[in-house]
This record gives sequence, structure tokens and C-alpha cells, in this order.
Amino acid sequence: MDKGANYTVADSSLAEEGSLRVDWARSRMPVLAALKAQAELDKPLAGMRVAGCLHVTKETAVLIETIRAAGAEISWSGCNPLSTQDDVAAWLASEGYSVHAWHGQSVEDFYWCIDKTLEFKPTLTLDDGADLIVRVHGEKSEYAETVIGGTEETTTGVHRLRAMAAAGDLKYPVIAVNDAITKWDFDNVYGTGQSTIDGILRSTSVLIAGKTFVVAGYGHCGRGLAMRAKGMGANVVITEIDPLPGLRAVMDGFRVMKMDEAAAIGDIFCTATGMKDVIAGHHFDMMKDGALISNTGHYDCEINIEQLKERSVSVRTIRPENDEYTLEDGRRVYLLADGRLVNLAAAEGHPSEVMDMSFANQFLSLCRLAAEAESLETDVYDISLEQDMDLASTKLETLGFSIDVLTTEQVRYSTDYTAGT
Repeated sequence: MDKGANYTVADSSLAEEGSLRVDWARSRMPVLAALKAQAELDKPLAGMRVAGCLHVTKETAVLIETIRAAGAEISWSGCNPLSTQDDVAAWLASEGYSVHAWHGQSVEDFYWCIDKTLEFKPTLTLDDGADLIVRVHGEKSEYAETVIGGTEETTTGVHRLRAMAAAGDLKYPVIAVNDAITKWDFDNVYGTGQSTIDGILRSTSVLIAGKTFVVAGYGHCGRGLAMRAKGMGANVVITEIDPLPGLRAVMDGFRVMKMDEAAAIGDIFCTATGMKDVIAGHHFDMMKDGALISNTGHYDCEINIEQLKERSVSVRTIRPENDEYTLEDGRRVYLLADGRLVNLAAAEGHPSEVMDMSFANQFLSLCRLAAEAESLETDVYDISLEQDMDLASTKLETLGFSIDVLTTEQVRYSTDYTAGT
């Protein structure tokens, strides 16, 4: 472990490798690049101190340098014990950023890193999963005094924050970046779908075609994963607790059943629900020899690993991020990435192109809070439709596409309630 005055990273010598990764991400994130260029002139975050708790990846590094360009001080930690890219963390440290993150943390390490980011008394927080925000509202509540607002990146975190707000426990306004259309319809669907398949393949190298692929949850993330698994030739099964996405999955051409039924027929399992114990002990009892189990939800609670261990006579790491559990009857099941986010623990997370929009929303939300937080009530706020539309238009332009514009007559027609047959 390498430590400095304001950083704790795995290996500082990886900085050059990290620099190349960040260069690659920059070349694929034109929206954020445009925001950075303007921010260098306007300094919308001047005087702000931003504490971030978000996966330390090459894309996050581009967001971090954009925040600095806007005039803010920054301190950063990873939001998952297995998601930090150590070379990127090393590059951030070499560039003078305050960063405390490394791949393979214990739970104690994880919270120690969050606490280190709070020591400079942030005015804004940026979170992915709400662990930092909950920390500021609990064990480290003394730091809440200086915070004027925060942002939240992912579905699980937004759920936690809305529950805090409903209970009257939220101490400052938070913008739910996750709930922007340009986030969840793109990052969650296309980013999660592709990167989850990537993580499963890197950790197993199995053939997807012909396998029965069980996706637990048919929200945005589950839908994206099911789409990609189907495209690679899998026979996709969906499990759900909500009749609406369950019906949507049926109409999209997938089989829908209970996990108790799917457990016996699945070859590959991936949870994407945000709920605990989606795959539990009695499911392991029914699984085929050789079944692969993974998770792409934010926390590792979706698979009950303790109940898997109780049923196992031996465990060995068969390849990186792939542990073979041999059960009492000789069957083997393979747990990927310790049940944590397989797309980040076993692969590189979402592609830069899709994170371009999500992180543009993060940056713009921080700027909004810097300007407006004092006038906002203590609640969870959505991103405006106008911001969503602007970002989508900019992204289309950078991709080389154009769309039609209504004529004056068409605009008039769209609001003319007397027009009929």
C-alpha cells in the first residue's frame, strides 16, 4: 500500500498505465469535455469542496478533473470494495488529487477511506449507493454542518435517500442523478447490459449461446442485461416480484417464473434487484453442477453467500474473480466477484461513451447545488427535463446524428385542440 499526505492507493508506480486509460476515456466523452472547457472559464464550483464516493474508474477520473477545472477542491473514495482500478487511483494521486481507494478492500478499509475524504469538511457530496451520505448523517454527523447539498448516482442510493427524506432524517438537498432519463435509459440499460456480460466472460470465458441465462429483476439494469444475453444466443429467463415489469418481460419475449423454478434450470444467474437474498440456500440446493452465479446490483446482499458457504465442503479460486464452491453432494457452483458488482469487479464497468451522459448530469447537478442549494428544501430532487433534453441533443450531435425540428405550423397544430378529423 502506498500512502502520501493526501492519498492512499495500492501502487503509485501504476500511474503511467492509469494515464493511458484516462486518455482513452477522455477521447470517448465529448459532452463532459465541452462542459470542462466552459467550466475552466466560468468556475461554477469556485470555493466548493466536493467529497466523492464513486467507483474509481477511468471515466470517474474524467469527471474528477472536470470538477477541479470548475474551481472545486476534491477528495475521493471508491463506492465498492472491488471496483477501484488501481492504475487510475495511482494516476489521480500523481496529479495531486486527494484519493483513498484500492481494489480488494475490507469493509473496514472501505469506511476508513470514506472517512478520510470527509476530513477536509466538504460543502458538496457526490455519492453512488449513498454510503457517504449515510455516513455523514450517522457516525460522522459532525461533517454535515458544512454540506449544502449532494448528488446520488445509482438506483439503490436513491431508494435509501428517498426513505431518509420520508422519515424526516435527510439533512440537506440531494439531486437524484440516477433518475434522469439520460442516465437510467442509457447507463443502466446499455452500460449495465454490456459491462455485465463483459465481467461474466472475463471471469469464466464460457459460451453464452445455448445457455439458460437467469436474470433476477427486469428494471432498467435487468432489461439491458437480458437484451444482451439474448443477443448472444442465450435462452433468457426473468424472475420478478412486480407484475408490471414481469408482464413487460413476457411481452419482450422472455420466459418469466419464480426463482424457485429457475434455480433448477439455469446455467448462468445474475441478480439485478437491489434486494437481499434473491438467491439463497434452497436455491443452491436445486442448481445444476457447474452453475455460474453473479450479481450486478450495487450491494453484495442479493446472493446469500453465507448460506452457500454452509453447504460447501471446499472452496477454491479457479480463476480471477471466480470461486468454485463444491457442495456436499459433489455439485460445483461458481460465484463470480464475491457476489459484488461483476461488471466492475471482474471487468472495467460501463463504457466511456455512456458514462459521458451520466457524469455530465453529475457535474451539472453539482453546479446547480453550488448556485441554488440555499434556496432548496431538504428533499430529493429530480433533474429537469430541460437538462435531459439538452444532454441528449448534445450527445446526438457528438455521435454525428441529427433530428427534425417542428415547423411553425406543426407547433401551432400540436396545441390546437379544435383540430380533429
